[in-house]
Amino acid sequence: MGISLERLESNALRELSLILRKDAKNQKLSNITVTEVRITRDLSYMTIFYTFYQGKEENYQEALESCKGYLRSELAKKLKARKMPELIFKRDTSLDYGNHIDDILVEIHKKDKELKEKNGDEK
Repeated sequence: MGISLERLESNALRELSLILRKDAKNQKLSNITVTEVRITRDLSYMTIFYTFYQGKEENYQEALESCKGYLRSELAKKLKARKMPELIFKRDTSLDYGNHIDDILVEIHKKDKELKEKNGDEK
């Protein structure tokens, strides 16, 4: 019986986060936060979702792509994996989406307050 896919994803997320924070030679990589890891059932591909707080997406994507081999090698050692999936990096846009929704709610609240004040003055 092998390790479950969910457990493997969880371990990969933890180990990859540590590798990026401590072991990676590229300083840009220490600014990346890994938010989710998904592995296909046949262990062919590992999709790594990441986010960052400052800078351009292209810079981080390039940095990740340039050290893909190193990250894959280190992950294989840490996870003691016989077969290491191909790594695919995708930016996690959920934080941006959440901030956008928050901005919309603030704007709605502001307009609602202005409307209430305007209607209150007319009475």
